[in-house]
Amino acid sequence: MTQQLDMTRIPAHIAIIMDGNGRWAMDRGLDRPFGHKAGLDNLEAVTTLCSNLGVKYLTVYAFSIENFNRPAYEVEALMGLVLNFFKMGLFHNNHVSFHVAGDLKRLPQSVQDKLRSMEEETAMYDGMALTIAMGYSSKQEIVDATKRIALKVKSGELSAEAISEETIREHLWTAWMPDPDLLIRTGGEIRISNYLLWQCAYSEFYFCDTYWPDFNEEDLHKAIASYQSRQRRFGKTEEQVENEDRV
Repeated sequence: MTQQLDMTRIPAHIAIIMDGNGRWAMDRGLDRPFGHKAGLDNLEAVTTLCSNLGVKYLTVYAFSIENFNRPAYEVEALMGLVLNFFKMGLFHNNHVSFHVAGDLKRLPQSVQDKLRSMEEETAMYDGMALTIAMGYSSKQEIVDATKRIALKVKSGELSAEAISEETIREHLWTAWMPDPDLLIRTGGEIRISNYLLWQCAYSEFYFCDTYWPDFNEEDLHKAIASYQSRQRRFGKTEEQVENEDRV
């Protein structure tokens, strides 16, 4: 399948909603936390695959603010998995830097400390950037950005007339990274669940039925092949894009 990909058109930024962990476990007669463990194990494999393909940014939805409404035992188990998941070899061997996006103060202090230490320990790497969205809500991200912009207007640091799309982008939790080229959701659901709403305005979407723990190299290549089969127009006509490609 790799040979069928155009290696000059690998998406620079892939975002993933890693869905189906709980259902994967329940189908096997296991408690849902076993599915989250399998999902985190698979994230290691997919991170390496993306790095080897030349993807520059990989951003994955690990835990939303809404997920705090799940049974307490499941939330506690997932937080414990996060503490024990990250193996430095994954980052050292692939020169991957680690980042986190979300409202971290909602997370247990031990998890906050772990995530921040991972950012510090991998900051020197210039390969792919892996970002984990934890305690994340896109609507809350936009609200937070709006509040910070409003404070700058109130203080006179910024005029209301100067506010632009770029101003908002610069105040998002993901300000340092480009918008996703491709958004993948596993698990059979066809929605984006409050994930990167601003950033995905012109992303290509790919949905598949495969549960995240089973999402493998072939599935990843299918998603990228689907992306490469599409013409990204960003509001322009097909003819305009084709003429630009000829130049």
